[in-house]
Amino acid sequence: MQNRNRIKAALLVLCIAVACGCNGKTGTGESKGSSGGKTLAEVNGNVITTEDFKREVENLPPYLKPMADTAEGKKEMLDTMIVRDLILQQARKDGIDKSAEVTAKLEDLKKRVVVEAYLKKKVEEQAGLSDADLQKFYDANKDKFKTGEQIRASHILVKSEKEAQDILAQLKKGGNFEELAKKYSTDSAGAKGGDLGWFGKGSMIPAFEKVAFGLKEGELSGIVTTQFGYHIIKLTGKRPAGIRPFAEVKDQIKAGLLPEKQQEVFKKLKEDLKKNAKISVKEDVLNELGGKKSPETAAPPTETKPK
Repeated sequence: MQNRNRIKAALLVLCIAVACGCNGKTGTGESKGSSGGKTLAEVNGNVITTEDFKREVENLPPYLKPMADTAEGKKEMLDTMIVRDLILQQARKDGIDKSAEVTAKLEDLKKRVVVEAYLKKKVEEQAGLSDADLQKFYDANKDKFKTGEQIRASHILVKSEKEAQDILAQLKKGGNFEELAKKYSTDSAGAKGGDLGWFGKGSMIPAFEKVAFGLKEGELSGIVTTQFGYHIIKLTGKRPAGIRPFAEVKDQIKAGLLPEKQQEVFKKLKEDLKKNAKISVKEDVLNELGGKKSPETAAPPTETKPK
């Protein structure tokens, strides 16, 4: 119960923190425009739609998203949105939205959003990496993509042996492994049908790995016990040692090269903007703000000669 209350409190804080309110309405009792979707609720004339709800769920941090998958969680989420809209409406009636503090913060937020959107547009336009760029890196660095023997496996992880036995019985009767993993598995791989991807020896705990590497492709294990619980493993692929193909590591290469490329673009953009601008920095005023000197700029200690 305490955990549930903490989650509800976290949801309330997160939803209230969203600056724009539900569906961009005015909170004056008028239902203005539409964000699409079906109407979920009306709050003094303001409409909350299914599209509003979906956006709220998308903006939740990963640890709270599973809560919105349950019927009870959806009700609590909607209730939180309603409460936020009521607070927003009352705040506007009280003139809080016109206060100097809120106006200043909104202006600051607007500047940040505009700068962020501009940088995103420019960096995405100029920091593109073509397939030819990625292929060139791959060809010049094939040694980086050498790997030993690897397998690909999926698993279903549960807390009790009895539950594992029941699931194994369903699988042996033709049950769909991916669907059962999504329904019962307690770890994050469950959402992907239990898929653990490709891995080599030494990547998993010994008890799990010993069984997984001993399976034939497509074969199911029995129940494997580890400190995490009870596993049912299915081997879905095998490949010998060698260099991983370009198609498989393409996204990995891009993820590795992109940050550096983006930094280059940002650095050039910054230099170009400064080059074409008139900038005057008042060093004396800056120095009045104080602050510790960095080790590079601090004066060296006075040398004292021994007597």
